[in-house]
Amino acid sequence: MMETIRPCGCKGIRTCLICESKYGINPTTSAVNLKDKPTYVYCPQCDKAWPGWNLDSNKHPDHIGEPIQYPGVYIKLDFLSEDEAETLIEDLDALPWDLSQSGRRKQNYGPKCNFKKRRLRLGNFLGFPSTTKFVQERFNNVPILEGFKTIEQCSLEYNPKRGASIDPHIDDCWIWGERIVTVNVIGDSVLTMTPYRDSLERYNLLDVATYPPVVKPIQDSNEASINLDEMENAVIRLPMPARSLMVLYGTARYDWEHAVLREDIESRRVCIAYREFTPPYLPGGGLFKEASDILKNAKMFW
Repeated sequence: MMETIRPCGCKGIRTCLICESKYGINPTTSAVNLKDKPTYVYCPQCDKAWPGWNLDSNKHPDHIGEPIQYPGVYIKLDFLSEDEAETLIEDLDALPWDLSQSGRRKQNYGPKCNFKKRRLRLGNFLGFPSTTKFVQERFNNVPILEGFKTIEQCSLEYNPKRGASIDPHIDDCWIWGERIVTVNVIGDSVLTMTPYRDSLERYNLLDVATYPPVVKPIQDSNEASINLDEMENAVIRLPMPARSLMVLYGTARYDWEHAVLREDIESRRVCIAYREFTPPYLPGGGLFKEASDILKNAKMFW
């Protein structure tokens, strides 16, 4: 039944409420087992993670318990104004949405990538919608995004009526660079982080050791590396409020899988994900020639 072609957009082990009901498929992911582990909620105001699961249970500044350091995440609240978010969602909805897996819809603007065969093609990529240009321009005001060159922009819609979610994963490391950027337009939600302890062949993680760090760790601060063995069973919950900006980098990018749980989608959520190239595909890299047309078109807005 999992191989059935489903009109909801799900494939393989991916499911949503629609196909689960129609075909009697059991969902593959759940928060039940995660809640049995040590769980922490990251606070953007104090840059620490505090004991808890629900974001409302341990609010700033009245935290309780002993916090832990969790490097590799940057959250800027109110990155968009209320008027900007309202206008942006209207502009996104004026563009066609495509069905995606696990109850999501998407609008994808970027090159064609085959992650298994490691093949990159320009395809029909002609740049990005002009109505979203101001978001990329605002990245110039964020120091941690210095030099960030967007080469993929993907709008994602999570609908609670479809049981939308995204399974734990690490974004591919062959083509997507260190900084994983998300702008949450509407809908408060949570990103759930769990340590990745499997093969480095998956997600093309073996490539990471060949790249220079884009965001350099700051010694004697929260940016210093953490002991993954000590946090093997930990779960970190990262808040994703509407109109906020989130950047994952370093250890949070490469050593932890991130997921959006179904139970954390309580209203329609729309975000825009941004990706940059890995160093080999940038100017000065050995594969720059292969990527030059893509980088050229990534400067275009229509």
